[in-house]
Amino acid sequence: MTRLTLRHYVFVALSVFVLFLPGRASLPPLDRDEPRYMEATAQMLHSGNYVDVRFLDQPRYLQPAGIYWLEAAAVSLTGMQDRHATWPYRIPSLIAVTAAAVLTAWIGAALFGPQCGLLAAALLAVSVLMTAEGRMATIDTTLLLFVLLAQCGLLRAYLDRERDLATPLAAALLYWIALGCGLMLKGPVVLIPGFGTPLALALVERRIDWWRRLRPAWGWLLMLAIVLPWCIAIGVISHGDFFSRAVGRNFLGKVASGQETHGLPPGYHLAVFALAFWPGSLFAAMSLPFVWAQRFQPHVRYLLCWIVPHWLVFEAIATKLPHYVLPTYPAIAILTAAAVVSFPTQWAWPRAPWARGLLAAYALIWFTVGSVLAFAGPVLLWRMEGTVSPAAMLIPVGALPVLGLSAYLILHREVLRAVMAAVAAAVIIHVGLFTTVIPRLQTIWLSPRLAAMVDDHRRCGSGSIVASTSDSEPSLVFLLGENTRLISPTAAADFLQENQKCGMVLVGARELAAFSTRALQDGLDLHELGQQAGLNYSTGKHLEIGLYEVMLPSAP
Repeated sequence: MTRLTLRHYVFVALSVFVLFLPGRASLPPLDRDEPRYMEATAQMLHSGNYVDVRFLDQPRYLQPAGIYWLEAAAVSLTGMQDRHATWPYRIPSLIAVTAAAVLTAWIGAALFGPQCGLLAAALLAVSVLMTAEGRMATIDTTLLLFVLLAQCGLLRAYLDRERDLATPLAAALLYWIALGCGLMLKGPVVLIPGFGTPLALALVERRIDWWRRLRPAWGWLLMLAIVLPWCIAIGVISHGDFFSRAVGRNFLGKVASGQETHGLPPGYHLAVFALAFWPGSLFAAMSLPFVWAQRFQPHVRYLLCWIVPHWLVFEAIATKLPHYVLPTYPAIAILTAAAVVSFPTQWAWPRAPWARGLLAAYALIWFTVGSVLAFAGPVLLWRMEGTVSPAAMLIPVGALPVLGLSAYLILHREVLRAVMAAVAAAVIIHVGLFTTVIPRLQTIWLSPRLAAMVDDHRRCGSGSIVASTSDSEPSLVFLLGENTRLISPTAAADFLQENQKCGMVLVGARELAAFSTRALQDGLDLHELGQQAGLNYSTGKHLEIGLYEVMLPSAP
């Protein structure tokens, strides 16, 4: 095989598409970010206001409106505007993760050959972080897609310089349009890899002549033309409040301090890499000698200039979440695949005892992570639901022998076959978890059960109004609708006083005394319609929540 053909790219696309289908419809909205995106999109569709993004009655001024437009388009095309189904909102992330794998294959093949391209796409697709982000209606896999598109434009100009060829206009258009779309998704974050890569190359090579191939004289105008109309509109509507919140508090605030208890020291992303990039993390560590030896080669240098600036920026800022370095994972996957392809004749255990010991320890961590992931499903079902699931037991039964085979092949230096075995083990684990385990963890899916209980007792149908005192998670708001009220126990009693016919209230056991006392003062005759108990996995608290309404006098 001398190059990847259309059928290879179609095969990659179909494989990743099918791999990411399980769990997309059966998985409830995942607190807390995903249902915020979903509910804001739903309110955008209902209001017809596609400029001013809102969650309930509050503005959601965290990033531009691009991701909400994509999700709104997906929901509209499926005709699911009036339903609280999750899967339509997840369509953009499904398309993005599929396209990201295809583009990774293209870049890998362009730099190191077709075998590297296919292997890199596989390593990216089965990584734990990509598996999680690619199933949620959040922004990160979509942003990754536009980062990859911008990198394709950059890479074309860089390779054309190496080959002394003219760079077509399409490459420049792709680069600047991708950056403009990235700005519409998450603001200036896309510029870190978009501008960081050429800047790092300029510093390393001490030349930037190839940059002119991307037509920067007018390209930046095209980039701004994509984002400026919305920026002007939201600036007028919000009287500048969007920029003070999105840039001043959200973007710059994450740099200075850890937001929402996510403040962590430098080194965090490196520490979680063993899990986040599993199963490719061990092979990435094994590829370090290859990368170091080849660091002056243009293709390796390009990928390092893609990875290092982005990684350093997000290690330096105070707020840290695993997905912040996701835009570097395609480049890491390509470097890893390039090294693995060369390993059958070149790889050997390090000679230095300290290096051999470090790699052995990392390999033990890698195997432990894989084993924990394999057993996580049946253990969770047993501990949380009290059930022993034969279907869930198939995950460790299928994955552990393949993972053990991968370890055996590593010890015998057959690294390419070891990677293929590890990828197979990851596929078994991921598909098994999202088909047989996660949808059955009813203890943690409290919001869906509360929403179902409410739907069973709506006295006024869609005209019923629901308030909640205990469960204020965005998932409950999305499942119940934008008229949901999140209020205190005493306010909940007053709410029922004002909405005796069509009002219902969800009250937790801890708030029941205050709620009942106020209801008694208001002269309300309360009726409990049902109870649900479960674990709020966002806070770790066990909740017992009842649904209450006012007993109406019987008709004569």
